[in-house]
Amino acid sequence: MVDATDAAPLPPAPEPGQSLALLPGLHWVRMPLGFAPWHVNLWLIEDGDAWLAVDAGARSEETLAHWTTLQRQTLGGRPITRLLATHFHPDHVGFAGWLCERHGATLLMPRSEYLFARFLLLDTDEGMTAQQLGFARAAGCPESFLAFLAGRGPLYSRAVVSLPRSYRRIAEGDVLRIGGRDWHVLTGGGHAPEMACLHCPELKVLLSADQILPRISPYIGVGATEPEADPLRDFLESNARLKAIPPGTLILPSHGDPFHGLHARIDALAAHHAERLATLEAACATPLTAYQATRVLFPRVQEDRQIGFALGETLAHLNRLVAEGRVMKSEGAVPGYSKAG
Repeated sequence: MVDATDAAPLPPAPEPGQSLALLPGLHWVRMPLGFAPWHVNLWLIEDGDAWLAVDAGARSEETLAHWTTLQRQTLGGRPITRLLATHFHPDHVGFAGWLCERHGATLLMPRSEYLFARFLLLDTDEGMTAQQLGFARAAGCPESFLAFLAGRGPLYSRAVVSLPRSYRRIAEGDVLRIGGRDWHVLTGGGHAPEMACLHCPELKVLLSADQILPRISPYIGVGATEPEADPLRDFLESNARLKAIPPGTLILPSHGDPFHGLHARIDALAAHHAERLATLEAACATPLTAYQATRVLFPRVQEDRQIGFALGETLAHLNRLVAEGRVMKSEGAVPGYSKAG
């Protein structure tokens, strides 16, 4: 068995619809996305006379064509009997329903992720749009963005194939036997409520999903469903727990290339968010609405489709500052944020 820490330099990423045997029994697949970061990494693990797939890609005709190619060229006639979806986001679970139906595969997900996905698939009435508009108004967003939201409608149900009505729950501490090896389930928060990561000590590999990415911080945002949430706390605490993973482990992220140096990357992510918190705290010396605060953290964001992400991430940092007592939130139709003391 090749040890990840002693392996040759990692090869270039596979082309869309192709697979690369990164380690014996572990294949890297890259699927395209129509939005940044423009790709998502999937993983196929040989499991005797079958396969376990990690994530499914976004719902699109292009993804369908690539999965058809993979079934012919990589799977070798062996079915996918288990599909592990790391979290509820469309680029990870969008095609899960199709794959499960096609192969008769069991869907494995953390309970929070499965239930949230099912909830969003059903949340398509006018009340959903009204809630989104109320959330944006309370943040002080401009009328142009409100008009964009009103015309956008439910995105999730258009981006995700219907999921199986039953699934197998996975949770922190579970051990999955895959291909004769133990893979330990670790869960993280912040980017998603209960994101599943997989650690194989024998291979010295961590499938980190979107919890740890090599070049960018994953999106850490607050949404209309839970406006007082503190996902940044969840993210930083989850990452600190991942420092129990031994140095030298090969990290397989959902976006970007595999890399070594987990502990240094965790420290860099913590420093990045500490800097963002300090910048926002200083700006709140002059009271700001949440939308005005987005102009501090994301001054170049102009497109309506990006404003929602900027707002969610800004609110995550504001909520953390409020929880730490560094910023005060004033109530009102449009709440304001000001530096404490």
